[in-house]
Amino acid sequence: MVRLTEKQGRSATEQMALLEELKDAATRLGFEVREERLLREVGYRVRSGSCRVRDKHVILLDRGLPVGAQIDILVDELAGRSLEDLYLSPAARSLLEGAAASQANSSVAPAADASSQAAQ
Repeated sequence: MVRLTEKQGRSATEQMALLEELKDAATRLGFEVREERLLREVGYRVRSGSCRVRDKHVILLDRGLPVGAQIDILVDELAGRSLEDLYLSPAARSLLEGAAASQANSSVAPAADASSQAAQ
C-alpha cells in the first residue's frame, strides 16, 4: 500500500519537521515516544507501534526505519484520536484526518458487506 507520505513527495527536511511535529503531538496526547533500535531475533518479529508498559502508553519507533515509515506509524497510532485541542500544521492534520477516514471506511466496509449478504 502506498502511504500518503510517499505520494506527496516531501523533501527530507519537510519529512523530519513532520516527524518531530507528530512525535510532539503524541507526547501531548499522553504517549511516551521512544526511538530505539528494535532488534530482530530468530523466532520472533519486533515492529514499531504502540504498547502499554505498566501505566504508560508507549509508541516505539525503530530507528532503522526510513523517516517516511516512522511518520506512517505515528499517523496510524494517532489517527482517530481527539485532536481538536492540539495545534497541528495543515500537512499533519491532513495526514491524520485522511488516515482516520481510511480507518473508518475499512471498519465500516465489512459490516456493510455482511448486512448486504444477510439481505439476500
